[in-house]
Amino acid sequence: MKKNIYFELLFLAILGFLTSLSLPPFNYLIINFITFSLFFIFIFKKKTSRNKNIFFIYGWFFGFGYFASNLYWIAISLTFDPNFKFLIPVALILIPAFLAIFYGLVTYFLFLSNVKKTVSTFLLFSLLFGFIEFIRGTVLTGFPWNLIAYSFSSNLEIIQVTSLIGTYAFNMLCISFFTSPAIFILRKNRTEIFVCIFFLLLPFFLYILGDSKKKNFHSLDLVKNDYLIRAIGSNIKLDRFYGNVEAPSIINELIELSDPNLKTKTFFIWPEGIIPSTNQLQLNNYKFLFNEKFNKNHFFGIGINSEHEGKFFNSFSIYDHEINLIAAYNKVNLVPFGEFLPFENFFRKIGFKSLTNNYQSYSRGKSREIINIKQDNFSLKILPLICYEIIYSGKIFKKNNFDYIINLSEDGWFGNTVGPQQHFTHSIFRAIESGKYIIRSANNGIAAIINPVGTIEKEIPLGSSGFIDFTEKRIMDATLFSKHGNKMFLITILLYIFLIFSFNRISYE
Repeated sequence: MKKNIYFELLFLAILGFLTSLSLPPFNYLIINFITFSLFFIFIFKKKTSRNKNIFFIYGWFFGFGYFASNLYWIAISLTFDPNFKFLIPVALILIPAFLAIFYGLVTYFLFLSNVKKTVSTFLLFSLLFGFIEFIRGTVLTGFPWNLIAYSFSSNLEIIQVTSLIGTYAFNMLCISFFTSPAIFILRKNRTEIFVCIFFLLLPFFLYILGDSKKKNFHSLDLVKNDYLIRAIGSNIKLDRFYGNVEAPSIINELIELSDPNLKTKTFFIWPEGIIPSTNQLQLNNYKFLFNEKFNKNHFFGIGINSEHEGKFFNSFSIYDHEINLIAAYNKVNLVPFGEFLPFENFFRKIGFKSLTNNYQSYSRGKSREIINIKQDNFSLKILPLICYEIIYSGKIFKKNNFDYIINLSEDGWFGNTVGPQQHFTHSIFRAIESGKYIIRSANNGIAAIINPVGTIEKEIPLGSSGFIDFTEKRIMDATLFSKHGNKMFLITILLYIFLIFSFNRISYE
């Protein structure tokens, strides 16, 4: 009997592992139809068990296989500082183990329900999975990384629906897409076959609608900008923080990569945290490096540390050509253990510190406000997002009266793994949801210009250096999701609840 349980748990962990292959950069989408259908069939047939605790374990093992195989790169960030290497097993095992709890809750609550009919159980499975994924992206600062919806990242036509309902609602639909073959296998009547066919055909309908939306966007007139926005992609290694790399050498490299033209009005965007041992105010000490290359036509934004009243912030700071600070935004969504140490007073006593700085934890910014830049007839409204903040759906802005989303990132912490591609994929979804251009500057990552339908118009690939220019745009109306946010997810939840009760009451068996 025990051997059977061990085999079952191994089977579920393997299903979770294989599901990871559907995510970027692999995007083997077809795998999910197999893994989720087998997972649901297994759970459905075991639902007669009297042991409710084993149901939690079933979901936990699927989740552990999933997260252990697609979040292994977290351990890479601990290899740069010898003081953190002892935590590598923690990152490899405990983080996936914690995140797997959410999937354990899916199967546990499914077991507790009184729903017995196939279609109603199928819908409840999708509802629970989708809702608990939302909880995962919300509680304890949230970590909505690698939602199943990102399996569709290379299918831009289908994911246009996120401009209407958002990623969380689409994620719930994805669970239904991928699990629908199980209904056909478990079928007992025509009604169940019709439900299966409906969900299998739904992506094709979404494709048609999405293709129409893309064509409408590309039919819009191109509008020339009065200025040039130049995003820098660099490949400066993280050992600048641990070696003897001087700030002037990094600044000179960034200026050279920027290749400024004295006659062209340009806003340069430099990556996050790229200059070592220099804070927001200290950058002015290197004003002499800019004198020959920058003039009144130029200003730039960069991710750099700042300090106010004894608190440290990860800031997006904007300077003019004389290195006067014009505007700044302090990062709101911080990375646990990376940028801040939970229960810091306790952990510091036993030798812990945050990963990305050598002093105290960063403090959280008060709010994310639109930055309005007005300089010498230059007017620009931007929404700043620093690195990790791009992964949140429905929480990045309250008002959509801005021109572009500017995203700065340092992806060197991921190492040579799937992490940078996964991180970049979130930008595509945020562009579609918001209906805005995203201009991304990254060090050791992917820099790009992504238009409001998710097309990558220009890109600096991973491992390369250079710049990309944003010179013209198409202007589209505000998306439904940008107006209402995750209220659209609530509507989707209510629809699923209605369908669950409806199918559960229908006497068709």
